[in-house]
This record gives sequence, C-alpha cells and structure tokens, in this order.
Amino acid sequence: MRRTTVLVSTGALIAGVLAVAPAASAGAPHSADPTAGAARSVGVPESVGVMIAAANAAHHGIDWAACPDTWKIPAPIQCGYVTVPIDYAKPFGDTIKLAVDRIGNTGTPEQRQGALVYNPGGPGGSGMRFPIRVTSHSAVWVNTAKAYDFVGFDPRGVGHSAPISCEDPQSYVQAPKADPVPDSDADKQAQRKLAAEYAQGCLERTGARMLSQMTTPNTARDMDVIRAALGEKKLNYLGVSYGTYLGAVYATLFPTHVRRMIVDSVVDPSRDQIWYQNNLDQDVAFQGRWVDWETWVAKYDSVYHLGDTVAKVQAKWEALRAVAKSHPISGVVGPNELLGFFQNAPYYDSMWATVAGTWSKYEAGDTQAMVDAAGPDMSDTAGNITAENGTAVYTAVECTDAKWPTSWRKWDRDNTALNAQYPFLTWSNAWMNLPCATWPVRQRHPVDVRSYRGLPGVLIVQSTRDAATPYPGAVELHGRFDGSVMITEKDAGSHGVTGLVNPCINSRVDAYLLQGTLDAQDVVCGPHATPVPAAS
Repeated sequence: MRRTTVLVSTGALIAGVLAVAPAASAGAPHSADPTAGAARSVGVPESVGVMIAAANAAHHGIDWAACPDTWKIPAPIQCGYVTVPIDYAKPFGDTIKLAVDRIGNTGTPEQRQGALVYNPGGPGGSGMRFPIRVTSHSAVWVNTAKAYDFVGFDPRGVGHSAPISCEDPQSYVQAPKADPVPDSDADKQAQRKLAAEYAQGCLERTGARMLSQMTTPNTARDMDVIRAALGEKKLNYLGVSYGTYLGAVYATLFPTHVRRMIVDSVVDPSRDQIWYQNNLDQDVAFQGRWVDWETWVAKYDSVYHLGDTVAKVQAKWEALRAVAKSHPISGVVGPNELLGFFQNAPYYDSMWATVAGTWSKYEAGDTQAMVDAAGPDMSDTAGNITAENGTAVYTAVECTDAKWPTSWRKWDRDNTALNAQYPFLTWSNAWMNLPCATWPVRQRHPVDVRSYRGLPGVLIVQSTRDAATPYPGAVELHGRFDGSVMITEKDAGSHGVTGLVNPCINSRVDAYLLQGTLDAQDVVCGPHATPVPAAS
C-alpha cells in the first residue's frame, strides 16, 4: 500500500508540534495525546520528522534529577529523559523516552565549551557510565572535563530507553550451549534452526513497530534530538567501535550540526561492508590478535606455565576446548562459554593478564576460577537482563540496517573457507549474525557515508592490529571525510584507544577538543605500554 504523505511547510509542522506533542512516560512506546487527532498519522520525510522532534526537545529541555538508586550512577551525576518518535516519518505518532545522564564541566563557566556526548559501541552498548570518568578522576580525561559536560545516553532499545528483547534472559545465559564449531551438517542445521527461532523471538518480544525502527540512522536522529534537548547548537561527540559508524552516519545526515567529532576504532562504513562483510573481516583480524596474545602468554611462561611458544599455547587451548566439549567444566562451561570469556583477550590488552591468569589457575587445579569467569550466574537476574538486551539490540540494529544474504549456501561457503585459516571466532560470529538471514522486518539500505558542506575536520584514531574494527575501516572513513586527520597507533591492537594512556594520542585528543587543533597531516604514534603480569 502506498503511504500518503501530507505536504505541509516544515515551519508550520515544527511550530505545530510544540502545541500538540506532550511528554511521554519512560519505558515502553507511548501514544501521543489523542487530541492531536489526525496529526498522529501525518507522514513526512524523516529529515523533516527529526527537525520537528528536535524543536520539541529544545522547547521542553531535560528535567535533570538525581539518578535512580537502581541505576547505580553516583552523585553528582544527574539523569533525565528525552522524548523521540519511534518512527521519524511519523513525528506526531508513538514515542519513547531515551535515558540520558550528565555531569557538568569541572572548570569555570568561562572554560565551558558545551556538552560532550559519548557512545561506546555495540550496537547495544550503554553510554550512561561516561560521566563516571569525571567522578573517578580519570587522568586521561581531566583536561577535557574542565571544558565539557560529559553526557551519556542509552540508545533506543538499550537499558533504560524502551529496552527490547529477543529471548528470555535466563534462557539466554543458560549453559552450556552447543560448540559453535560444527562437526557435521546436522550441527549446522541445528544452529540454523536456533537462529531462525531467535529472529522470530525478536519479532514476538519486541514487536514489528519498534523492531523495524531499530536502525543506525534513527539512533543518529535521536542524537540530534538529544543535542537540541541539551540546548546545544552543535554536537561534540566521541564514538568508539560501533559508535564510530553512528558518528559517521550522524555527520553525513547533519554535517552542519557537528562542532567536534572523534571516532575511535573505526567500523568500515562502505555500503558493501555493512554488515555482512565487516563481520567476515573481523574473523581474520581476531585470529591475528589472538596470536598476538598467545605470543605474550608464551613470553611469560614463567608466570602462567601455559607453554613457551605460540604452538604450545595453541595446543593447550585446543586441548582445553576438547575437554570442555566432552565434559563441560562443572557442567556449565563448554567451548562456547570458553570462547565468550577468552575473546576478551583479543579485544582488550587490559584483559590479557586476567584471561591468562584464570586459565593458569584452571590448569593448576582451580576449576572454580574458570567457572566464575566463563560460566553463567543464574542468580544475577539484572545482569542477565542487561546481557540479553545487549545482544538483542546488536542483532536488531545490524539486521535492520542493511540487507543480508538469505542463501545458506553462501553463509556456509564463506564461513567454511574462513574457518580453515581463521578458526578462533569464525563460526561463533556466523551463528551470532545468522538471524539476519531470516529477519522478520524490512531491511534497509545503509547510508552512503561521506562529508558534505559544513562538516568540520573529524579526528580519527585507530590501532593497526585492532580485532573488532580492522585498520582498513579507519582508512576508508578517512578517505570519505574531507579534512579529517587520522592518528595511527602502530603495533597496537587494543579496541578503544582514546581511553588508554599514550601521551602521543592523549595530547592530540586534548588539543582537538580544547582548541579545535588538528595536525597538518596524519600522525603515527607508537604503541601504549604492553601489559606486564604482576607476578613477574
């Protein structure tokens, strides 16, 4: 059925929304005031819908208050909500509320430059802990905090922002799950069945209305509404991991609304990469970073006793997987659960010693150490809800953002070939994304990310051996954003660079945020300090 678009002037719509759109209650989708009548069904271009929502948000502002005790966000950080439409093509229709928090700048009023809005990635990650970098007196951010309010938010569908779900959270964490590496075609067919059931669960538990609007462009529009609610004419933004793609889409849709933007650990924004190919490329990069970690473990064999060569460490890993497969550790930790824990090492240098230490304890007879680290905690119902919600949002956004292959033959061929050379993550990653092959709502076309007139210089930060967002993605975005400057952290691979201590990078982040200064050319920095085990 063709949707009928009502053609009215943008100015009239923006003025009208202030009169007819009430504030929504927190949590579930909310229907606008029935007195709005036929206005609720008005269809407009999404670019107009976001202008209407932003004008409404600027009018209402944010009612800041102490954060609820259950959110575990310490004072003096304040919390509030921003109302956004579920569908920006229907700005007078149903709405949801997005949770936001902030802490004011620590400097003088004269030093204040505005709000710095943060997204940590995912999709599905919450940014609500960002202001804690100020209350915890993080040395990396102390200069920036003098000039900026630190603002976090839960994106649509996440946490306290109308959270979505695809599966019962207790069932989601129940273990052990099947080994993600299939032994037979029957194993593959069982995983296909689970993926299709999961996709259907997203539809049943979330509903088509909300599920169909779980996209990166909509989250970017939400950010522009948050910007307006904060009273900011332009956005200062820090995005990490998926947050870089969110930032890139925002910069494409709202180039004149950007003041400062840092993207750290960059998703390749090419339309043919979003999202199927990006995930295949991850499999290759994770294998390389896994070997980096094994090399480090072997170097400290005197501490961990897991092997003094990469080959020996790898053999011990394969033996551990085999044991957990035949007899899950304490009945709950099989290969799937091991991978869920061990993949922290290729992600973050800060986890190298933790993962190696836990493994070493297990090999020395401390089974409980591995169970505590890799097994589920069925008593942590709140944590399990958060974990399930994060995966639900990840799946919903990536599956709805773009079209995915529907041919199982292609999935099987691509992942079988990759697994032969890059076995650490390939099949696990495939099964996590396979619901997209049978996704129950319309899949969109990715935004053509590029710079348009008015976009200021963007600062891009990327390590060369990042597993989650491989280096070529940053190079690609750099080429698309005219006037951008790229800082490369060479011979490093921790995911998320700007929060680490590396003066070569930290000083340039400060200079950009505080003075708007970018180097005249791209910069290559040495790596941050490699972890050293305390026992050594």
